Amino acid sequence: MKYLYFFVLLSFGLSSCVKNNPLPVWLEINTWTLNSNPNSNPSPGVLTHNFSDVWVYIDGKVIGVFEVPCKIPVLTSGTCKITLYPAMKNNGLASTKKIYPFAEPFETTLQLTEGETYSFDPTTRYFSNTKFTIEDFESSSISIVKDQTYSSPNLNLEVESNSAVGPWGNYGHLSLNTTDSLWIGVMDQLTLPKSGAEVYLEFDYKNTNTIMTGMIEMQVGGGTADHGGFTVSRQTSDVKWKKIYIDLKDVVSNTPNGYAYKQYLKVLLNTGLNSSEVFIDNIKVVHF
Repeated sequence: MKYLYFFVLLSFGLSSCVKNNPLPVWLEINTWTLNSNPNSNPSPGVLTHNFSDVWVYIDGKVIGVFEVPCKIPVLTSGTCKITLYPAMKNNGLASTKKIYPFAEPFETTLQLTEGETYSFDPTTRYFSNTKFTIEDFESSSISIVKDQTYSSPNLNLEVESNSAVGPWGNYGHLSLNTTDSLWIGVMDQLTLPKSGAEVYLEFDYKNTNTIMTGMIEMQVGGGTADHGGFTVSRQTSDVKWKKIYIDLKDVVSNTPNGYAYKQYLKVLLNTGLNSSEVFIDNIKVVHF
């Protein structure tokens, strides 16, 4: 009799567990698509992106951040507002997956049923009030000026076009060796928003040599300050085009004497190499 009593209790307990633990709803989220925004002025140029992750919100509450594509369970049902935010690796670091502040979220309202799977092909676009300063090498003259003082005399950023190398038309190319080993290129002076406003440098690159980036702060009173030190690691295998987002907010907002800034790129032949290549395209300074 006691075994029957135990079985009845166990059965009751299991049925209670099933009742109190509903089946999850599954959200299947595919990779992001970046679309054009007809209201953008100025134009964002070529639309490339590296939105590798998604921040998921349901009814305004954060569920988590996930690398796409992904399939995630959520314990909710009924009518729900689902908001997906495009996210990138801030400064190229996998540990800092940040919502890209200039890209619109993907939103939808659905009637969710327990145990069902819902698939999403999220799309985004730049907010219409996003401002861009772009160097895409398509103009007859480029905005990157070689620093003649420090750069190797015979090393120049060549503008080339080869669809087998760069899929977006013209691109910039540096070919380094032990003689021509250092190149520094400085972009046009920009006035950028402060007070914690978001400012980013984004660009596409393919490199077998480290790329360094920095900003020259133009100070009230005539002085300058160099804010450098960020590096884009060289690719040692599976060399291909990638995109990076570099956060400039701290530099711009924490330099109260700076009234304008010049973005620069620096390439120095890596130790141990006899030669290396750097390809770069779609350089953009982005802010509101």
